[in-house]
Amino acid sequence: MTNSPNPVSKNRGRLLAAAASIAIAGAIGLSAVTSGTQAVLADPVRVEAPQAPSFADVVEKVSPAVVSVRVKSKVDQMANEEDGSFGPRGFDNLPDDHPMKRFFRQFRGGEWQNGQRWHRNHEHQPRPVAQGSGFFISDDGYLVTNNHVVEDGSSFTVVTNDGKELDAKLIGTDPRTDLAVLKVDGGGKFTYVDFADDNKVRVGDWVVAVGNPFGLGGTVTAGIVSARGRDIGAGPYDDFIQIDAAVNRGNSGGPAFNLNGQVVGVNTAIFSPSGGSVGIAFAIPATTAKQVVQDLMKDGSVKRGWLGVQIQPVTADIAESLGLKEAKGALVAGVQDDGPAKKAGIVSGDIITQVDGKDVSSSRELARVIGANPPGKAVEVTLLRNGKSETMKIDLGALPTSDKQASADQQQAPQNATETLADLGMTVTSADDGKGLVVTAVEPDSDAADRGIQAGDVITAVNSAEVKAPGDVTKAMEDAAKAGRKAILVQVSREDTNRFVTLPVNKG
Repeated sequence: MTNSPNPVSKNRGRLLAAAASIAIAGAIGLSAVTSGTQAVLADPVRVEAPQAPSFADVVEKVSPAVVSVRVKSKVDQMANEEDGSFGPRGFDNLPDDHPMKRFFRQFRGGEWQNGQRWHRNHEHQPRPVAQGSGFFISDDGYLVTNNHVVEDGSSFTVVTNDGKELDAKLIGTDPRTDLAVLKVDGGGKFTYVDFADDNKVRVGDWVVAVGNPFGLGGTVTAGIVSARGRDIGAGPYDDFIQIDAAVNRGNSGGPAFNLNGQVVGVNTAIFSPSGGSVGIAFAIPATTAKQVVQDLMKDGSVKRGWLGVQIQPVTADIAESLGLKEAKGALVAGVQDDGPAKKAGIVSGDIITQVDGKDVSSSRELARVIGANPPGKAVEVTLLRNGKSETMKIDLGALPTSDKQASADQQQAPQNATETLADLGMTVTSADDGKGLVVTAVEPDSDAADRGIQAGDVITAVNSAEVKAPGDVTKAMEDAAKAGRKAILVQVSREDTNRFVTLPVNKG
């Protein structure tokens, strides 16, 4: 007897077959979906935009030329060492493990043994006093840094980019521009950099600063040239390039490069209320640095031309009081008796407008132009005197190494009758020697007080004309008013130093 298939078994088989088919189809479908999903994924975001320039190529080339400068100085023992005390009064009574005692022990270089202090001979022991930066300008080891980095130094160590420590000697310094030159002997050939023509540097150009901030070693920052011709009151030759690359303590003497790897400036100062970088740094222009460095390498010092005049800027008020169209040139406030200007006939009140045919826009520019010429050179000086232009030839002298002190006697207390110049807010009297008017009193809220005139000042001239009596001032004011001028130019002497100020004419 043949057994018939079990219907239940047949149905179960069909269900299992169908399930297997679905499972296979599902697996195939899942694979297809998965593959399809991967194929249609969106690409990652990518912005095709102009990219900022990388400084890596510049840094790679110039970094071997930039060094850290370590300076040591011989210092005398401090006064409280002579009486055996340690640190501030009473600190020698602190326990040996007291943190303040450890600080002063480390700071002063002393050691303690068996409860007693032993210290090195500070009179002959150099200690670090400064760390700065510098850069090689020749393959035989000449390098540039700041004068303020090395000025107290007795020994100098240069640390190269690869960590080598090399002894250096001081070749020369120039405090007026804050530059110095060191020389490393030995060590083979050095990678060095060259100065750029900073006259071609424009505000907005990229700069890369490399240096040794806070003693960290080779550090690179970047920024732009923020301004040109900055005067920060550092000296008569101020003409700094302002940059916004981060410059901090220890960057002094380091270079600021252009994208060609040339030095456009030597970092020398920062403006910072906090002591750290706030994006305002000042660099000595390459043109100035190059000239000074060449002189230092050649002679160990810089010899500058000297005219022998005291000068001040021609302000808009001064220009108006003299009837000038532009506030340009350098106003001669005083002439030194033994200077070349005195011999040539320059007098107070002259306005120097050109040197060797080149315009002089300001008193600072005159100082730079004259200082850039060697002593003994003959220069042509063009000036304005009483509204007329004159040209004279002057043989420059040598700039004195220190400021000359005037030898004139102090002004004696005036004994003459006084007279009040009410419109100017001051009282004056004729000087005993008949030269000028002595200011005896100044009203606090007057025009004279606003211009800085004080009791004891001597008014020697008004509008380039000598004054001997108060009436001379009154007449000068009347003449200026008739000419349509709003102010008079007053020459004031104080402690043998001359300057010019403007005072408004009679308003009544």
